[in-house]
This record gives sequence, C-alpha cells and structure tokens, in this order.
Amino acid sequence: MMHLIQLLRQYLATLCLLAFVAVGLVACKSVTTSDTVDYKSAGAVRGPNLSYPPDLITAQADRRYIVQDGTATMSEYNAALKKSVQTRKNVMTGIPGMRIARDGERRWLVVEKPAPELYPQIKDFWQENGFLLVIDSPSTGIMETDWAENRAKIAQDFIRSAIGGALDSLYDTGERDKYKTRLEVSKPDETEIYITQRGAIEKCTTDSTGNCISTIWTARPNDPELEAAFLARLMERLGMTQEQAKAQVAVPLGPKTPKAQLVQEGVNTAHIDIAAGFDRAWRDTGLALDRSNFSVEDRNRSGGIYYVRYVNPKDLGDTKGFFSNLFSSKDDSSMKAKKYRVVVKSTGENTSSIYVQDADGNPENTAAGFKLLTLLTEQLIR
Repeated sequence: MMHLIQLLRQYLATLCLLAFVAVGLVACKSVTTSDTVDYKSAGAVRGPNLSYPPDLITAQADRRYIVQDGTATMSEYNAALKKSVQTRKNVMTGIPGMRIARDGERRWLVVEKPAPELYPQIKDFWQENGFLLVIDSPSTGIMETDWAENRAKIAQDFIRSAIGGALDSLYDTGERDKYKTRLEVSKPDETEIYITQRGAIEKCTTDSTGNCISTIWTARPNDPELEAAFLARLMERLGMTQEQAKAQVAVPLGPKTPKAQLVQEGVNTAHIDIAAGFDRAWRDTGLALDRSNFSVEDRNRSGGIYYVRYVNPKDLGDTKGFFSNLFSSKDDSSMKAKKYRVVVKSTGENTSSIYVQDADGNPENTAAGFKLLTLLTEQLIR
C-alpha cells in the first residue's frame, strides 16, 4: 500500500511538472542558488531576510530623525543624525565583546552582555528563521525549536521557481532538524551561548519482497556544520557583519580531546571519568545532554548538578521502542517522564567524574541510570 502511494505521488509530481513546463519555458528564470539552511515550520511567521542585519534596515528607515516644521532644533537633529550614523557603523563593523570561543572540537558564542538582555533577541532570531519554540524558559536560559525541514536541500530549478509553492507538499527531503539554545552566565555581564542540533531521518520498513510498507522517523547523527551556520547567523543578528561572522566560525577546531571513559563498578553501577577540569567537564556534559534524548530542566553550576528529564521517543515516532520501555513505567499510560540528576565532580586539576542520581539525589544504580551514562559517554567521545 505504501509503495502504491509513493508511486502515485511521483506520478502526480511528474504530471504537474509537465503541465507547468510551458510556463517555465516562456517565463524562464535563471537557476537560483539557495542558502545552506532554509527552514519552514507549519504556522511559523517568517521575519525579515537575515541577509541584511535587521538593525541596519531599522537605522536607515528610522523616521524619528526627520526634522519637520521646526519641531526639532538643529543641534538635536545633528545629534540624532550622528547617533544614526554611528548605529549603521556599528552594524557594518560588528559590535565589541562578541566572539566565537573554542575548546577542542567545541565552539560557542561569548557575548559581553547579560543573559536577560540577550534571551529575547535570540528568541526572535529563531522565529525569524522559521521556527516555533517548544521550550521557552527565560528562567533557565534554555529554548528549543520544533522539528523542521531544511527546504534548502530541495533543488530550486527554473521549473520549480516558476511554479512557486504549488508543489511543496510533493517535495520532501525526508529529514528533520531541531535546535536547542542554552545561555550560561560565565561571569557578570558575560554570557556563553551554545547551539546544538539534533536530526531525524525518515526510513522505510520493507516486507519480505522488499516493498516499503511503512516509514518511521529515527535519529541521525549530529551535524556540527549546521550548528556553525546558525552561530554565524546569530552573530549577524546581534550586529556583526556576515563576513566577520563567517570568518570567526571558519577558524579550524582543535583536536578531539579529552577522552571520556565509562567505568563500570557493578551490574548497573558506573560513572564516567573525563580528562578535563571542572569547567570543561561541565560544558561538555551540558552539550552531550543537549545532543541526546534528555532535556535539561534546571542546573546548579556551583553544585555541578544538571536536572534532566527523559524526552519521550514518541517525538521521533518510536512509540514502542527499547527506550520507551527502559525509561518509563509500563503501567503509566501517560508516559510521564522520569527525572534524574547528572552530577559533575572535580577529582583533580585536569580530571573530573560524572554520576547519575535519581530525583532525590540517591545513586541511580538501575538499568536506566547505566543507559543514561552510556548515552552520555557516546556523545562525549564524538
């Protein structure tokens, strides 16, 4: 049945293309080169084109600086004009106190501004890029987008350009992405911004004859290049020029260090040893959690504690999979997520350990706790 549906969709797509080919030949447009990323979520309101910094457009069109009927003095006008010119200059040259930080193969954005000031700007940034937020938590500095398809992966030939969006439903990359942004206060009036990407791909399940009978969404590997692309876009959104942002992101990353090791002490008793001091171990653990199937609900850096919740695999279509049975109660029809504590402890100048506890702070010496550590180790060694 699924095979027949797919053939029907292909037939309809071909028929529509033939119907519109004459239009495409008459009004032949040049082939356009799409951007690397172009997401479109259902119901999302797209903002202005981010090829131009929004502040630049605003400054050029700001009518507060127009003198009318002598209501403003010349000195006031000159002062306003100077401020307008300076605003445009800042947009074109970038703002001070913003840089890409690197540590091994990790990169993140450091901005010399308080997190409460940055949070609403970053929220607007994701919405302008076509995303809806499913997690929006200013109190914890965490936001997460919904799943969205990257439409830039669909070829924009002249026929498709002529037709426009009429055939959008017949084109699908079979891939979805979602992004998590976490703001960390490293010091007063300085904020670290981390962007992590998670991907899903639609795979076909076949019968004994090789025919596709159904499809299921499964996780695909993290894509650091997509994370870098959005870090660069965010820098532009905050006032840096496109050239400066791309140049900072393009600097090569360091080697894959340090290594993490899962140390098993018993059947379900284990911890992770990582060759890094507390600061780096804390940062890498947060990124590993962001890239895995766990959601950080709160954190206490001074105590080295991440408060995490398991994300139901229904989000990827795995309603009866291994993870569902492992991390949820069989008699809980609502699939209520269980909460854990991931604790990072310094054991030396360049060594740290990671432990898993239950919601009350007791050692989670269960199959679920061991699996959580296993997933974290896989992310830490990538």
